[in-house]
Amino acid sequence: MLSAWCSAMDVVTATRQYISEMIRLAGPGMKVMMMDKETTSVVSCVYAQSDVMQKEVYLFERLDSGAVRDPIKHLKCVAFLRPTPENVQLLAEELRSPKYAQYYIYFCNIISKTDVKILAEADEQETVREMHEFYMDAVPLCSHLLTLNIELSYGPTFSITPSVFRRSLQALIATLLAVKKKPSIRYQSSSRDSKRLADEVMKAIIREESLFETSKSDALLLIVDRSDDPVTPLLNQWTYEAMVHELLGIRNHRVNMESVQDAGIVLLSPMQDTFYAKNMYANFGEIGQNIKELMTDFQRKAQTNQKLESIADMKNFVEQYPQFRKISGTVSKHVMVVGELSRIVSSNSLLEVSEVEQQVACDGEHSHCLNDIRRLLQNQHITDIDACRLVMLYALRFETHTNNDISGLVQLLKRRTSNTRLISAVRAVLDFAGASRRQNDLFGGSAMAMTKRIIKGLKGVENIYTQHEPYLCQLIDSIAKGRLSETAYPHVTAAHRFVELILLFLE
Repeated sequence: MLSAWCSAMDVVTATRQYISEMIRLAGPGMKVMMMDKETTSVVSCVYAQSDVMQKEVYLFERLDSGAVRDPIKHLKCVAFLRPTPENVQLLAEELRSPKYAQYYIYFCNIISKTDVKILAEADEQETVREMHEFYMDAVPLCSHLLTLNIELSYGPTFSITPSVFRRSLQALIATLLAVKKKPSIRYQSSSRDSKRLADEVMKAIIREESLFETSKSDALLLIVDRSDDPVTPLLNQWTYEAMVHELLGIRNHRVNMESVQDAGIVLLSPMQDTFYAKNMYANFGEIGQNIKELMTDFQRKAQTNQKLESIADMKNFVEQYPQFRKISGTVSKHVMVVGELSRIVSSNSLLEVSEVEQQVACDGEHSHCLNDIRRLLQNQHITDIDACRLVMLYALRFETHTNNDISGLVQLLKRRTSNTRLISAVRAVLDFAGASRRQNDLFGGSAMAMTKRIIKGLKGVENIYTQHEPYLCQLIDSIAKGRLSETAYPHVTAAHRFVELILLFLE
């Protein structure tokens, strides 16, 4: 998966403005919006369907669905598509036998002159009224975060596959054009993919110089991959959005809640749910308290004193007061989601697992960490994947320790699971991001890191489950202070002052 983080550029607002402009240019009258699989994700993440319908869009179609569509000649068609060879071919076929009165075509990235010619020749009935490039070739999850939703990026040799590399380059160029930036570019020197991508971005900016004429040079683009921090994704998380992502699964703001009776798919979007927007980064304990406060306020209005001491109490309350469900479906949704998260945390002994994870990831002593992991590997309440991640964490932390017992833990893992992918993952994580591959002080062995730990120890640990700080925080802090190592993160373009950061994460 590729993710891009933009410090002060609102990619949601940019995308909404693009979509509004597409529809506005089509003029008044009833419209159909035609998309492909990927642009459908883009639109659905920034607009509710009802909001788009208020703009006189009454029908939504997929160009790549393969479905037979009947002509509706009184509708205008607003087409928002990726300029792929497949889409160009499908659109050419559409234009040869048009289903709608007029076509307003918008590509989310740069389209070649050859493809424009193909479409022009196919438009024999002259139904195309507009054709533009509106740059937004990734899914905006929130104001500062884009993703490509690619689950498997790497080939067997831990290099980004050619198709993912091309897709990443295309998305990055479109993003730079969308936010109107011509940045200074740096990359992670230990990552061949990061260097290749940085070089290709620089070449693309030079090649498409005319498109970047009005772009500002006040941003830094930093390209990194997961090998510098393999630890963070192996840890259980305790903030709301991260827990939903890890334990339930969320894609384009949609959460699969089929494990809960009659729940189905639940929408969790910070653009459409104010409670979620306020609490998505809150820790698990705070979420329950915030839900309770909302329900207590309703109780006061409903003049009832039913106790609300647990998630189960809250679920019962929602069921007994249908008027509460009616006026606050959002809250009842969150009660259900938090209730399911609580069930998973309890049934999988995640508090116990997380405490050991944090001990290993931070500054736990070797023998204590080893004994705790051995004990948990024999606990049948924890899942096989959590067991595997514990061994992977141990391997990363103590790979160079003279008395490490990585092989012994792998044997214990083999006794509890026959899943060869989990067993081979331990060796794979060391090949991908072991001590010889990393260029940073991931486990705080430097004098400065040790001093920070001593100060933190004197102050006391606020939460034993959230002690670990992702390496990304250190990276951003170093950038802000102008201390990012030129050796570890060299430039491919001339360095210049910047006020905004675009961070591209290949993972």
